[in-house]
This record gives sequence, C-alpha cells and structure tokens, in this order.
Amino acid sequence: MSVPVLAVEQVGFNYGAKQALSEVTFSLSPGSYYALLGPNGAGKSTLFSILCQLLQPQTGSVTVNGINAAKKPRQVLKQIGMVFQQPTLDLDLSVEQNLAYHASLHGLSSAYTKQRINEELQRFALSERRKDKVRSLNGGHRRRVEIARALLHQPAILLLDEATVGLDQSTRDTINDHLRQLCSDSGITILSSTHLIDEVRPTDELIVLIKGQIQLQQRCEEAMQALQLDSVQALYRHFHQQGEQ
Repeated sequence: MSVPVLAVEQVGFNYGAKQALSEVTFSLSPGSYYALLGPNGAGKSTLFSILCQLLQPQTGSVTVNGINAAKKPRQVLKQIGMVFQQPTLDLDLSVEQNLAYHASLHGLSSAYTKQRINEELQRFALSERRKDKVRSLNGGHRRRVEIARALLHQPAILLLDEATVGLDQSTRDTINDHLRQLCSDSGITILSSTHLIDEVRPTDELIVLIKGQIQLQQRCEEAMQALQLDSVQALYRHFHQQGEQ
C-alpha cells in the first residue's frame, strides 16, 4: 500500500481545561479532495494550526509522506500550502509582488519564481491583474490570489481553512470548481474545512469533525447510501446529533 500523503494519529489538544481535539485520527491519499465538515467550534481551526505547525499536538503525531512533522518540521512545511480564513495578502502590493514575496520565503530562484507566477496566474485567470494592487480586487479575486500563492512552491497538500467564507454563492461555486479540477490536473491533495454544507459534493471524500472528534471519514455518497440518506445535509445532521449525545 502507498504511504498516505498525510497521516494524523491520535492527535489531542487542550486549551487549559477545554478540550479542542481528542484522539483525532485520519489519513489522506494523493490527488483527492477532502471536505472537513463541522460546526463552528468543532476544532477545525485548531487542527489546521497543528497541521501547519502553528501549534504542536499535545498527544499523537502528524506525518506528511512518511516524514514526522515533530522531527523534521521544515521538510514537512515545504510540502504544505495554506490558505487561512482571515486574508493575509498585503493590500498595497500588487498581485505579482505578493506572490514573489511568498516565493522568496520558500527560497525559490528568480527564474523559477517567474515561471510559477505565470503558471498560477494563468490557472486562476488572473494574468491581466498581475500589476494591480490587491486593494483593487474583489473578494473572490483576492481568494484566488491567496490560493495561487499557496501553490507556488508546488506543495503536496493544500490546506484551506474556511477559505470561501463571506463570498457570494457564484464566487464560491467557481472557486470550488477550480479546486476539484486542481486535484485531477496536478495530483495535489486538498483538505478544505467548512461549515457550509452546500460546498460538499457527493463525490468528495468527507471527514466530519464534531466536538473535537472524528465522526466519519468516507466518500460522501457512500456514507449517504449506507445510512439511506438523500442529502449531505441529512448526513451531516445525523452525525451532528450523534456527536451531541
């Protein structure tokens, strides 16, 4: 069997007496789109902070392509791209300048940086906006820039923490189409956390996190069929009720 691109084993984390994550275990395969679904306060952001090493797990382990994150953090970070819920672009720099600065942090050469910026701007239909200041972009275009930036160093995993919150339905649909196409085109693995149930599609791999515990990891349509449920909303409601018991 192939090594999972990401393996989370028995991860736990508390904020003082408050438990955020409890024995969280799951694994991700290369080239797949995973939707991490859970209500606000479920522990999704804490989990993402651990995956990108802003926090260290108090119990358990995280490995990326077989590399232990605690033992070789820099090697692991090179394989991860991250888009946070809160925007992190410099509004007074151009699109191109924001991307170039990120590339420099990853130590990419000048020639390779230029190549990768061109590729990602073309992928996200942003080539004509490369010289525009980010301040002039709408919310959807800013999100595309952030995703393009996270992909510059060609990570194995792209983590999206509530990346479409606050965007209108049409823009969210467009970005979600882009992301799933990205998995099939480039073989990247995407883990996208959301509490917006309409963003989860039947063909997605679904992970349900409620009160810091994994309630489900299965292809969405398979879970719906096994439980004889006719919608993602009904599936989520089923596991939310179980988590509340």
